[in-house]
Amino acid sequence: MAQHAKTALTVLKWTLGVVILIEAILFVLPGAAHAFGRTHMPNVVRLVLGFGEIAGCLLMLYPRTTKCGAWFLMIIFVVAIVIHLLHGLYEVGNLAIYMAAAWTVATGGS
Repeated sequence: MAQHAKTALTVLKWTLGVVILIEAILFVLPGAAHAFGRTHMPNVVRLVLGFGEIAGCLLMLYPRTTKCGAWFLMIIFVVAIVIHLLHGLYEVGNLAIYMAAAWTVATGGS
């Protein structure tokens, strides 16, 4: 792989990992429970998705488990998209972009 492509993939991995990690931490904090409560879904859904994203990010950011973490994040994003759609929440564009980025990291850009 050309050096520019390798650098771009590394930047994508770190950007995705740090952004999702921050968002996931904010999502699992007690302050997010009130807003999530308006979805009428059990709080455990928020915690499973949030901690799943945190675990996926940590795995992805650790060099030996990058691909595993990216695949795990993709699974979490698919579950989140399905949950959104089943509850009539159709604004899933960000999740689709995150999933595409995770897919790129998981496949090593190939």
